[in-house]
Parts: sequence; structure tokens; C-alpha cells
Amino acid sequence: MSSSLHSPLYSSLSSSSALQDRKLINAVNFAKPNLIFKPRRSFPLIRASAGFSSSLDTGLSTELDAVASHSEIVPDTVIFDDFEKFPPTAGTVSSSLLLGICGLPDTKFKSAVDRALSDSECYGLESSDLQMSCFFNKALAHVGGDLAKLVPGRVSTEVDARLAYDTHGIVRKVHDLLKAYTEIEVPPERLLFKIPATWQGIEASRVLEAEGIQTHLTFVYSFCQAAAAAQAGASVIQIFVGRLRDWSRNHTGDSEVESALRRGEDPGLALVTKAYNYIHKYGHKTKLMAAAVRNKQDVFNLLGVDYIISPLKVLQSLKESVTLPDEKYSFTRRLSPQSAAAFNFTQDELQKWDQYSFSSAMGPASVELLTIGMDGYINQAKRVEELFGKIWPPPNV
Repeated sequence: MSSSLHSPLYSSLSSSSALQDRKLINAVNFAKPNLIFKPRRSFPLIRASAGFSSSLDTGLSTELDAVASHSEIVPDTVIFDDFEKFPPTAGTVSSSLLLGICGLPDTKFKSAVDRALSDSECYGLESSDLQMSCFFNKALAHVGGDLAKLVPGRVSTEVDARLAYDTHGIVRKVHDLLKAYTEIEVPPERLLFKIPATWQGIEASRVLEAEGIQTHLTFVYSFCQAAAAAQAGASVIQIFVGRLRDWSRNHTGDSEVESALRRGEDPGLALVTKAYNYIHKYGHKTKLMAAAVRNKQDVFNLLGVDYIISPLKVLQSLKESVTLPDEKYSFTRRLSPQSAAAFNFTQDELQKWDQYSFSSAMGPASVELLTIGMDGYINQAKRVEELFGKIWPPPNV
């Protein structure tokens, strides 16, 4: 393995679970949402690096084969610079990725940052703030452009979380990022723009999707966020199952979480189920991504959702577990258009969401976890700016 990067942890989350939640490269093929993960092609490479044998080599069916027939399985990996062992099909470009690139001068993406910091357009701007914003946009786009050459799917680009409560600011930032990508000939259909799921972020998604720009709404922890995002036409929304579960173990006072607990359900899994059923019952185009998956049982309970982001240790365990013919009943699809059609929603849940109803429905869990997520993004962005300020001008490229 040539190198690996670990993203900074959120200060308010437990260290072990938060590390699993963070990722620098996502191996999900956003461009082909109906294409399932191909474990026979990709995971023998993971086995080779991890030093264990696999039942795949014998041609037997594994748990990974079984679950991959229902949902697209997404390796959640901190591997950064070794695509031969962990070949991604799409990627995410973020502040944490830029920090990692700058901290590893030998990485294949370092030249992309150098090119961005040498851009004459940015140096010609009037103020240092405008210059910094320009350099940041160029760095994200140049790294994303290089990544787009390596993966067949879409590249998701983080939008500055400091704009999370500014709809027009988000739209302008995405336009600036798209312009930077266009300058290096990356077509818009290869791109997603990752936006925090505040009300203003969701409204920005609505505007951008109407323009044909694909959006990826993240930090979704409540049904109102998921439903409003679907109504806005977001291309992808991301729910963090494990983080919501962690919150419920240490806090009280959130009606949505406590309602799930009274039914004997896991709050994170219950939210994914309700969001999936809403999207599919009412014909929204949005694809649903379940993240912060902690164990195999989570994967089994999510079968049928569009994407499942799973840690490598869970995927390796699935790959090492052989399924016998009489065990296949265990791998039933839990989420389906049929189950969605039978799911009942209240009139309040079916409302056309506006800012007032959205704000009223956001409980303590979604407010706190959304804030934690955005604070993490903001802190990383500030660190990138501090680092860029120290290394101007870059070496000649």
C-alpha cells in the first residue's frame, strides 16, 4: 500500500465510530444507480492486501454476493492513493481530501493543487478573500478533474459549509465550481455537488436541479429533511444510520427518535425505511444512500436501499461468510416498491414542506448532528485556507 489518509474526526462523536463514518474516496457508481457492486471483480484485490483467503476463490456464494443482489454496496474506505488495490468507481472531493494531499507531497494529486495555486486568474482578483475563494475552487476542481479521469462514475464536490444558510451563496458557489470544472473540460453530467441539508441548502438544491445541475444533500437526520430534499428533486440524499443511533443512546427529547424506540426500532434504520418508502411511493427521482453502517446486521436490515456505504471490515466479513442454499431466505429485500406502496404516512408527513414547517419539525437530534457535521466541514475548510496561505506561491508547474 503506497499511502493512506485518515480524515479528521468530529470532536463530538466517539472516536471509533466516527472514523468509520469518514471517507476520502467513495467507491459508488453514482452515474449508474442501477448497477450493483461487483464483488468478484473488486474484492479479491482487497483480500490480497489484507492477507486472508476468500470463499469467492472456490466459486461458492457469499453473503456479499447475496446482499449485492439487492443494493449497491459502497466500500467506505480511507485508502487514498492505491487505486489498484481498492479501485473506486466514483469519488468525493472535499476539504479533508485537500488537507491530505497537501500533507503527502508524493501523492498523485499534488500536481493538481499546484496547478490550482498557480492560476493567473486568481492572482488577478482584487482582494485576498476573492483570491483565496478562487484558489479553493480551482483546487477542488483540479483534483476532481484528475479523479474523474480515474473513475467511470460521478465525482461529488463539497460545497463550502459556511454557506449552508445562504441559498444564493450556495448557488453562486456551485456555479463557480462548475465553471472551474468546465475550464478543464469535465462535463456536468460527471459531477455532483455535496450540500448540507439545511432548509437553505435544500432550496439551493431545488434551484440547481432545475438548471440540470446534480446535487447530493448530506447530513440528513430527520424525515422532514429527507422529504423536503425529495420534493426539491435532489439527485442523492445521504442518511447516517450509526450517528443517529449513537445520539439516541446518549440523549432524549427528540420525538422522532423516541417514536422509533417505542416501536422497538433502531432510529437510524427507521429513518432510512421511512425515507425510502416516501421516495418510492410518491415517485420522486431521488436516490437514497445509507451511511455510517456499523455491522452486518445493519446491511441486512437495509437491503433494497439504493446505496449502502459499508466499512471494509464489514464487507470483508460478508465476503468471508459462505451462504448455503437453505440460508438464502435470510437475505430478503427489506425495502422495495411494494413495501413502499403499503407504507402509511400521516397528513403532516405528506405536506408540502416550507421553511416554517421544516424548522418546526427539526428535532434536537437532527439539529445537533447537522451542526456537528457542518462544523467539521468548516474547520477543515479553514485549515485548507491557512495552509494555502502559507504555501503561496507554489512551485513552478
